[in-house]
Amino acid sequence: MTVDGLLIVFMTDRAMLLRFLIARGASPAESEDILQELFLKLRTVQVGPVSEPKSYLYRMAHNLLNDRRRAATRQGARESAWASTRIGADGQSLATPSIEDSLIQRERLKTVEATLAALPERTSFILRRYRVDGVSQKTIAADLGIALSSVEKHLQRAYRAILDVRQRLDADSDDQRRLGTKGDDRS
Repeated sequence: MTVDGLLIVFMTDRAMLLRFLIARGASPAESEDILQELFLKLRTVQVGPVSEPKSYLYRMAHNLLNDRRRAATRQGARESAWASTRIGADGQSLATPSIEDSLIQRERLKTVEATLAALPERTSFILRRYRVDGVSQKTIAADLGIALSSVEKHLQRAYRAILDVRQRLDADSDDQRRLGTKGDDRS
């Protein structure tokens, strides 16, 4: 039997194939999806003569069901592995920071914002145009009527200020950790 003959047998036995898949644990919607996939395969794949077309179709449907189950198992394993990497050492999800961590991060952000606000107005403007708006340094220089090297110097000043505040915050963070560790040792 050729592909055209398989399609005729498929259309004739479609309801039986659907019940076959449901009996093997597939939901009705999943069974319909599998039959759709089977139909598409029959239309696109070259098949030689088949002596037992019904058995061939049932085997194809069963294989497609097994492929879906294996794919779902692999997907579940990937999601589980990803979820386990998103759990911190304290058992708390990294996706939702603690209230204390949120407050610390807000304070750090305020410190960075204050540092940026303390920059000269032109330096702040150039940094914002370059990093936030995505305007090229050459375009900024042309818009302001200054040399490209001046734009670079303003950006260096801004980056230096950000780096300084980051180093201060990291040092404060390290000090807090050390104090917390020492306090735990005394108890």
